[in-house]
This record gives sequence, C-alpha cells and structure tokens, in this order.
Amino acid sequence: MPNTLNVIPVRAPIQQTPFPLVDTIADALAETGQSLQDGDVLAVSSKYVAIAENRIVTLADVLPGDQAHALAERYNMDAYMAQLVIDEADHIFGGIPMGYLLTWRSGIIAPNAGIDRSNIPNGLAVLLPEHPYDSAHDLRDALYERFGVKVGIILTDSWLVPGRWGTTGVALAAAGFSPTQDERGKEDLFGNPMAVTVRGIADSLSICAQTVMGERDEATPLAIIRGADVQMTDARITQDDVSIPWEMCIYVESLTLGLLPDGAPRESLTAKLSKRDKTV
Repeated sequence: MPNTLNVIPVRAPIQQTPFPLVDTIADALAETGQSLQDGDVLAVSSKYVAIAENRIVTLADVLPGDQAHALAERYNMDAYMAQLVIDEADHIFGGIPMGYLLTWRSGIIAPNAGIDRSNIPNGLAVLLPEHPYDSAHDLRDALYERFGVKVGIILTDSWLVPGRWGTTGVALAAAGFSPTQDERGKEDLFGNPMAVTVRGIADSLSICAQTVMGERDEATPLAIIRGADVQMTDARITQDDVSIPWEMCIYVESLTLGLLPDGAPRESLTAKLSKRDKTV
C-alpha cells in the first residue's frame, strides 16, 4: 500500500539581495512551527537559492555583442537579455518572435536559460544557480550539520510542458535521494516487461511542491515533502543521473532530424495573430 504523501508549505521572507540561506531556512521552520525529519525531502525554490548565491544581474551592466543584437532583432527581444542567454545557456536551439530563446541549461530544456525577471525589482534579472547540484549537496550537508537529520533536497523550478498551457514543476537539481526509479525489465499489470520506463521521482516531487509554493506573491519558497518513500543516499547526484543528452530528446530529434516534410509551421503564430488583428 503506498504511503500517504504530505506536502507542507513553509513561508519565508522575500529576498532581493544575497542572504544566509541556511539561517533563513532554520528561522522559517521555527516561525512556522515545522521541523525536518529523517527521510523528508525539502523542496527549495531555485530562485531563492540563486538570490542567496548573488546570481543577480543588473541588465544595464550587460554589454550585448553582435550575436546578441542579431538574436534580439530576429526574435524581438531585449539585446541585454539576449546576451545573458548566450552567456548562460549550454546550447541555444532557436527562438520565437515573442522575445524567447529555447535553450538547454543544466540538463533542462527551458526558455531563456532559466533567467527570471519576475518577483525581482525592475531592471534586474536572476540567473539560475551556477552549479545547481553542488548547491543542493552543500545545502543538504549544512542542514545535517545544523539539525542532525538526513533529508533529500530538490531545487525546484518551473518549465513549460510541450503542447500544454501553463507551467509545472521540474527539479533543477537534487541531492540525498535517488532522483529516478528504473522500471525497465519489471512487469506491468499484465506481466509485460517494461521496456523504456524510468520514473522521474525528483521531478514528480517538484510538481507536488510547486502546488503549495506558488509562482506569484505567495512568499513560500520552501516545502517539506514527507512520506515520499524515496531511496535516501549519500552518493553524489549529478546532472548525468537525471538528464539525457539533448541530442537524444524525442522532442528535439523529432523536430529536427525526424521532422516530416509537412510537419513544420509555414508561419509563426505571432505573424498569424498579427494578420488576424489587422482584419478585425
């Protein structure tokens, strides 16, 4: 029988400048009457971690190069933002003329390399943590040193699911537990061997956490996930334990090498909407 899963939101102070992350988490737990237990998974907003690590950029201080200006013109985006994306992305696939580039960063396909301009004063941008898996492991170690409990850590972010409205949670990084569960070779309900299924445990838990953490003005950058029955481990988790190479992604290959002749749009949605508006 599966365990009952509890997801407990933990409010914490709004931050706009670097701050002591572990002290802030400890104070937030105390103020909300919560405590960490062995086997818990603590979900922490990756943006909260990034601000603590001073991953804040003043856009006016960015110097756009020729490539940034070219991308800005082609995709109708801010040249300063384009330069940041170039600097931060591990790979840029392309973009849309709504000011967004599709990128690969830290094992996730995301718009604009995960750079965030929401919930931060105007003129600033928050980058992703520079080394998110190191950040997750460092936080786990610090919490063990502070509280003497072994917990899992997820740095949560939000991303767009292809073909769906709305954002959902994704684990930018994890530490302290196995982030995936390999079901290949096991039997399904009818005795058929599973061929390709690997469950994304960290991503699934991130979605649970995001439902109570929110995306706007909730000021809830933390969530305790209890009863997840994860496999705790002291082994070092890395991006390679979670992410496949982007060249192997079914979406990437299907829309590039595997694209059918009539599978590509002839015109961007922005252009179609513009034409429709002119006829109204």
